[in-house]
Amino acid sequence: MSAAVSVGVAVIGSGNIGTDLMFKVMRTSSSLRMVAMAGIDAESDGLARAKRLGVATTAKGVEGLVALPEFADVRVVFDATSAGAHRHNDAVLANYPVTVVDLTPAALGPYVVPPVNLASFQAERNVNMVTCGGQATVPIVAAVAAVTPVAYAEIVASIASRSAGPGTRANIDEFTETTARALEVVGGAARGKAIIVLNPAEPPLLMRDTVYCLCPSADADRARIAASIEEMVTGVQQYVPGYRLKQDVQFRVLDDGLLVTVFLEVSGAGHYLPEYAGNLDIMTSAAVRTAEELVTA
Repeated sequence: MSAAVSVGVAVIGSGNIGTDLMFKVMRTSSSLRMVAMAGIDAESDGLARAKRLGVATTAKGVEGLVALPEFADVRVVFDATSAGAHRHNDAVLANYPVTVVDLTPAALGPYVVPPVNLASFQAERNVNMVTCGGQATVPIVAAVAAVTPVAYAEIVASIASRSAGPGTRANIDEFTETTARALEVVGGAARGKAIIVLNPAEPPLLMRDTVYCLCPSADADRARIAASIEEMVTGVQQYVPGYRLKQDVQFRVLDDGLLVTVFLEVSGAGHYLPEYAGNLDIMTSAAVRTAEELVTA
């Protein structure tokens, strides 16, 4: 399919993430075309904005979406609901010729982190975007693992409390489990652990991520590790301009190997969400990049 072809997409979920997805598709993508948005709250701001922009809408969830005449033009569906809701949504969508890009921690399909492994899953019907912490930190672990084995990876994701909506708060357990698993499956760590912190500071702080990689070899090439990380950061910045290293990569020799520590900061693009909501922005940006690659493969 040519990259110049505009492919119809729909969003399930009219909250912050779903609304930001809509704006990103409409403002930044030349290969995707926003067709429909489905929610369950007829009074939601997301559905109201979609209507004003001429997007087909329904407040009857996935059943309402597939009943819309416009759904016949949809080839990609973004699910920005919750892990529990996604299981039902995917079961309904399995009856239609659409690709599902899942932004919940349900993980029914394979984990996808665009600069690391997207090319391996272009034929999948359902792909999972892991979590905001996963999108921010898995690339770093993968960059280290590309140079030397990683026995253990631990990440701490600190996000503004104001940027954590009901869906995020309801899925805290799924967040830690899914992110930890992605550090292993996609990042290449033998063992992974994830911690999330909801920071109540006012004014809200930008998303901060700390990545620890324990490498068994204390003699691992530090220059190559740092260069691999910097190259990966540049790759992520292609679709998340606010993604950056806060300082130089840190190295420390321990009794059981080399500890690599990376400090990251993520600010949002401000399409719909505030700049401090980098945790949400990296998810929607990664999802749009994934859909673009899937439809142009």
